[in-house]
Amino acid sequence: MSYFEIGIYHPKIKGNIGTLWRSAYQLGAAGIFTIGSRYKKQPSDCHKTMHQIPLRHYPAMDDFLRNRPRGAVLVGIETDGTPLTSFTHPAQAIYLLGAEDYGLPPNVLQVCNCVVSLESVVEAPYNVAIAGSLVMYHRCFLQR
Repeated sequence: MSYFEIGIYHPKIKGNIGTLWRSAYQLGAAGIFTIGSRYKKQPSDCHKTMHQIPLRHYPAMDDFLRNRPRGAVLVGIETDGTPLTSFTHPAQAIYLLGAEDYGLPPNVLQVCNCVVSLESVVEAPYNVAIAGSLVMYHRCFLQR
């Protein structure tokens, strides 16, 4: 059985959580989460995503690690990882994105089972919600 969730570590821009949430719903995620930041409902949520898939909040990384789904592979999404185009998604995965301004810190990357990165034409990083959406899209439609 395939299963995945996606979340953001210390998100800075609240609108990115809403965008990621909607993409997660559209692409079949079991849920989304934040670590270190809370989310407030946005009036732009016209699909009532908050009633479709859950959003969980973990105050700190240790809380997340104690409560993450058993058997799921923790996949960091960060530069210098395995290129997405050659990445094989685990059947059971938890994808973790970093904050918009500094990404995933070294101590968080150390607990990830693997790290995947997104190729681009220019070096500027992707918006965090777009990066997560691309990874989920790749999982759902491009890797079969």
